[in-house]
Amino acid sequence: MTRAAPPIQTVSTGLVVAIVGFFSSFPIVLQGLTAMGASPAQAASGLMMAAIAMGLAAIGLSLWYHQPISVAWSTPGAALLAVSATPVAGFSDAVGAFLCAGALTVLAGLWKPLGRLAAAIPTTLAQAMLGGVLLPLCILPFKAAVDLPWQALPVILTWFVAGRFNRLLAVPAAVIAAAVVVVLNAKGVSVAPAQVVATPVWTWPTFSVASIIGIGLPLFIVTMATQNIPGIAVMRSFGYQPVSGRLFSAVGGASVLSASFGAPATCLAAITAAMCSNEDSHPDPNQRYWSAVMAGVFYCVFGVFAVAITGFAVHADPLLMGTLTGVALIGVMANATFAALEVPAEREAAILTFAITASGISVFGLGAAVWGLLAGGVAYVMTNRSR
Repeated sequence: MTRAAPPIQTVSTGLVVAIVGFFSSFPIVLQGLTAMGASPAQAASGLMMAAIAMGLAAIGLSLWYHQPISVAWSTPGAALLAVSATPVAGFSDAVGAFLCAGALTVLAGLWKPLGRLAAAIPTTLAQAMLGGVLLPLCILPFKAAVDLPWQALPVILTWFVAGRFNRLLAVPAAVIAAAVVVVLNAKGVSVAPAQVVATPVWTWPTFSVASIIGIGLPLFIVTMATQNIPGIAVMRSFGYQPVSGRLFSAVGGASVLSASFGAPATCLAAITAAMCSNEDSHPDPNQRYWSAVMAGVFYCVFGVFAVAITGFAVHADPLLMGTLTGVALIGVMANATFAALEVPAEREAAILTFAITASGISVFGLGAAVWGLLAGGVAYVMTNRSR
């Protein structure tokens, strides 16, 4: 029988999940939105609505299904945006691409052939594309260590040392170190944000073929392959039986509703799903859904105050923010590279995808991620046909 109130243990678990989920990746989201041409107000709105969308989705889905359905923003998707060229029409084109990616996710949940097609993309190629997207970002901390040593090195060292004790808290510790660095380098200038509570900013979407194919489609693919599908697998590994199609449509719908406020993509979580689903969440598997519910509540609270975070971040050197982004993604890149090269027969296609994606090329208005996946896909088909 379901309890009327969340157990205390699940409240504390939800808080830890929200801290890890939000503070380990918000610099990546800000970097991605800025690269898409968002103004500071639009970036703050995007961060706020992304947090609120995933919070409300986690609360609603977990309460409805009585399962620990952990929801997140698409960190790999935000990383993809961070290395993509700014759309010609500016942020409005990016918003149009966000809407298309969300609509495709809804369709993948409702129309099984599209869902099967997304799942049929070889894992090695999807992970290779993700690794290629992340490589330029993961290099930034070490460039910053040379160009801005007294600011970047404390952040890198804090991340490394904290990671030896608890990997999940390594990036939040680096965020604290970066905040200290910003204050110490302010030289008497106030770094207090002018605004504390965020205000949503509506951006009318515009649509172009280049943005839909170059941003929207890769955002859909990388989010499905590295977040939504693994998120379902994690829940099943703990004995839960989520209805994948309905969950895909639900998080896709959340993406559609929040896109015009600047939020890139809402998706199922993988890492925090494990935190909500294991026995540390609660000894009783039937009570663990409360951890995901409480994480959603705390996500919404963090989202409301997102403008204070972005207001503080504007005082940081861009290289310092790049350092935070890079250290937050190193673990993700390590896992993606390992998965990309795991199957010997598919390594050539995977490396081709990785190299082209990492090159950052743009041809006919289409970014490197599209060309990398296309070239790797051709190599994959030809290799398997010859075998």
